Amino acid sequence: MLDDRKKRILQAIVDEYVSTAEPVSSSCITKKKGLDYSSATIRNEMSELEKSGYLEKTHTSSGRIPSVKGYRLYVDELLKEDNISIDEIKFIKEKLQTKVNQIEDLMKIATNTLSEVTHYTTVAIGPKVTKQIIQEIKFVLLGSRMLMVVILTDTGMIKETIINFEEDVYENQIQTINLLFNKKLQGKPLEQINEPLEEYFYNEMESSANMIKAIIDQLNKLIYEETKLYLEGTNKSFDLPELRKAETARNFINILENKTEVVDLLDSEFAKDINVYIGEELDDENLKDFSIITLKGEDSELGTIGIIGPKRMNYSKVISVMRYIQNLIDQGGI
Repeated sequence: MLDDRKKRILQAIVDEYVSTAEPVSSSCITKKKGLDYSSATIRNEMSELEKSGYLEKTHTSSGRIPSVKGYRLYVDELLKEDNISIDEIKFIKEKLQTKVNQIEDLMKIATNTLSEVTHYTTVAIGPKVTKQIIQEIKFVLLGSRMLMVVILTDTGMIKETIINFEEDVYENQIQTINLLFNKKLQGKPLEQINEPLEEYFYNEMESSANMIKAIIDQLNKLIYEETKLYLEGTNKSFDLPELRKAETARNFINILENKTEVVDLLDSEFAKDINVYIGEELDDENLKDFSIITLKGEDSELGTIGIIGPKRMNYSKVISVMRYIQNLIDQGGI
């Protein structure tokens, strides 16, 4: 456990490094308001923080930078969540009050807004589709062997697909299927389409067994299709000093191209509220120089939004903006 003085000095070092991207010296910290310690005291405390693993010394400077351990303590105990200006609040409100027809639209707007305010790359995935409630399933015959299926959920999401059959399909069969599917699935989560429904429908429509199986198979493909990942502000990251290094820039490109690690974090069942993952904590070579902050509202149907940036991220700014967006959405302020 660090005493109050060491915590205040660590906090000042993180804030300074985030602001300047330059290793921090004791003389720089001595000038900070609110730190009424002598330069000798600060030097000694910085040395102790380094020995304890909270700071690292660079090879090119006598200054120090925060380690993953230092950033973790800062995030967990020291940062302030009020790092958001009146102008930023006004901008966020105006953007999120844009009329949207679907949850996906709101998510895209929120993702873009977060990137605009923080100047980092923002990624997002929509709400977990399988948990959404079926309001209506509509089957429309487009031809003698072609059927369109439309699913409307409680979030306003619409999923649709086309099914082709090897045999003719008749209008009276479609009317029966409409009644049966809605009777069985209306008001239930989408994941229940993956339940063993075939036997139920076979008993009701034995003559259309092959058609029923084809429909259920296609609906499962539709619902469990690959998660869509939305990206905003990628170009902003390449303006950061860290990405001037070829290896770091290459790792960042690999992250954006692969996406697997990011999707796993955003889609994690354990992710609630705001979560911060720093550098080596991510256990991925491509992510060793980066941090990811995710926002997943417990009651919100927004999905999950994440920020990717260097370990020298402005955690206070990002978390303050995320918290404001979360509160605005969860409290129905849009």
